[in-house]
Amino acid sequence: MSTLELVLVFLLAAVVGVVVFRSLKLPPMLGYLCVGIVIGPHALGLAPDSPETRRLGEFGVVFLMFSIGLEFNLSKLWTLRRTVLGLGLAQVVVTIAITVCGGALLAAWPGGRVARPLATWFALGAALAMSSTAIVVKLLTERLEIESAHGRQILGVLLLQDLAVVLLLVLVPAIAEPQADLGFTLLKAALRVAVLLSLLLVFGQRLMRAWFHIVARRRSQELFMLNLLLTTLGLAWLTEEVGLSLALGAFVAGMLIAETEYHHQVEEDIKPFRDVLLGLFFISIGMLLNVGVVAHHAALVGLLLIGPILVKLVLVTALARLFGSPFGTALRIGLGLAQAGEFGFVLLQQAGALSLIDPLLLQAVLASMLLSMLAAPFLIEFSDRIVLKVAAGEWLRQSVALTQIATRGLAAQEHVIVCGFGRSGQTLAKLLEREKMSYLALDLDPDRVREAAAAGDNVVYGDASRREYLLAAGINRAAALVISYADTPSALKVLDHAHALRPDLPVIVRTFDDADLDRLRAAGASEVVPEIIEGSIMLATHALILLGVPISRVVRLVRHVRDERYALLRGFFHGSDDAAGLSDALQLRLHSVTVPEGAWAVGRTLAEVALDRWDVSVTALRRRSIRSADPPPESRLEAGDSLVLRGTAEAVDLAEQALLAPGFLNA
Repeated sequence: MSTLELVLVFLLAAVVGVVVFRSLKLPPMLGYLCVGIVIGPHALGLAPDSPETRRLGEFGVVFLMFSIGLEFNLSKLWTLRRTVLGLGLAQVVVTIAITVCGGALLAAWPGGRVARPLATWFALGAALAMSSTAIVVKLLTERLEIESAHGRQILGVLLLQDLAVVLLLVLVPAIAEPQADLGFTLLKAALRVAVLLSLLLVFGQRLMRAWFHIVARRRSQELFMLNLLLTTLGLAWLTEEVGLSLALGAFVAGMLIAETEYHHQVEEDIKPFRDVLLGLFFISIGMLLNVGVVAHHAALVGLLLIGPILVKLVLVTALARLFGSPFGTALRIGLGLAQAGEFGFVLLQQAGALSLIDPLLLQAVLASMLLSMLAAPFLIEFSDRIVLKVAAGEWLRQSVALTQIATRGLAAQEHVIVCGFGRSGQTLAKLLEREKMSYLALDLDPDRVREAAAAGDNVVYGDASRREYLLAAGINRAAALVISYADTPSALKVLDHAHALRPDLPVIVRTFDDADLDRLRAAGASEVVPEIIEGSIMLATHALILLGVPISRVVRLVRHVRDERYALLRGFFHGSDDAAGLSDALQLRLHSVTVPEGAWAVGRTLAEVALDRWDVSVTALRRRSIRSADPPPESRLEAGDSLVLRGTAEAVDLAEQALLAPGFLNA
């Protein structure tokens, strides 16, 4: 098979796999692994296990490690230092130690023979110590648990695993050397890494910044991209030439660029290459799996699937408890990290290439790791139920949290529930306080809640996307609900619960742009506020004023743009204290009219009344204390109905005269 044919087969398989797994709402990475199994030499045989195939996979690892280097920064490491250097380091070291000790026991067992036990079991332990960053982060993000107590600790452990794989890729080949030369080999590898990293980090950073500055001044996107690929692959080649791995060089390249001002541009430019090549890497991993061998040794695969998951679950939970987490939080951390990870495949592939692992054992471990990653979404999805059944104190903890929210909620009447207490939520809270309006904020960041509550803000820890937390916050007595964070999936969950509990409650939703405007409005949002549009309006306002456009004209222009965008801002109720020229600038007004007994409009629908002949619309209809926003045209008017009219002052006056006139005047 030619290289072009091989690439076409890979691309076709990748597209099909991603489409199917996206449809099933599963991570694309699992799709890559599964299609690799299907097209591999042990199944359909559409793609052979050739050096070209393995080289494509290596490029995927290179760009993955480059991305990790880009994300590596000392401030992030310092923020999570307790978790990274405590729980994360302990998890990796203890997992490897348990695996090595288990291998040594098997080797010492009467009649047992395990070739090169240290290297073999060290490689297996290193592979099993990894968890899937791609799967876990995606699932935690969807469940809004990134900032939760267990979410932050899981992220810290995953960060340590990503950093540890750089060292493990150097250690595994070194330990594979003959035992007599092990000390010398490790020393030589350590010196190589120390010398290379010292040279690159001391001199490379200045050189990298200066060189990227020269390239960027040419103002050529093509040149910038070519230079980026040259830097990444060049440093990967350099580290391979000195006897280290391609991945280490790519990681160093990412670290060097991360300290420059071109970090964000590089991250966006490299993403398409990384995702495509990483997909090809996972396909190549899937091709290694021999389904026939696995089927004949199903018991071994099952043992290697259940055993490591249980061991990692118990180990991580115990370590998290040791580092001070409550049992419920520790168990969630264990469930989140129990599965295998993508770097485990990298280490396993390296061990296979070094002939450290017997082919049968390699196939069984590959299959068990793949199955554990398939099981990861279910473990995390049902983690709440598992924790509530196993952890006796978890019910009490959640009950205490709900009680705290309910205590605040019971004391509030006609308050505003603020979902999310980030910058937007805090700004809204300050404005509400200035207007003497009460609010209750729910947030999932425990540090933010603790600091804000200590400062006197009315904020509690709680998940606004859960029905019980909205009830505890007093949604039945609230005047409005504001979703202050820009997350459409979460906002849809909140809207669904809010609509079921209080269909008449006004809900304002914040988004980044108006891409999901229709979905949010259909779900019950009273208004959707996109950041980008508001930012562009303010940008245009300042620009026009600085360009000399009269302020009154700018106000009219901005008002016109907002009238077209926001239904709730198209008009306002006028009072005696309104400025004289304000009605001219704002053009539209709101006016309430009560339909009297005997009026011509009684018994007729809004369509028959036809107020639109004066360009007047009805924004609300109030009947016997029940208020309906934007009533439909088929709504039939009754005596005593109150209508809220919107239009210009002259048009509203004409519409009011028609509504109030006796029936014979309109006959």
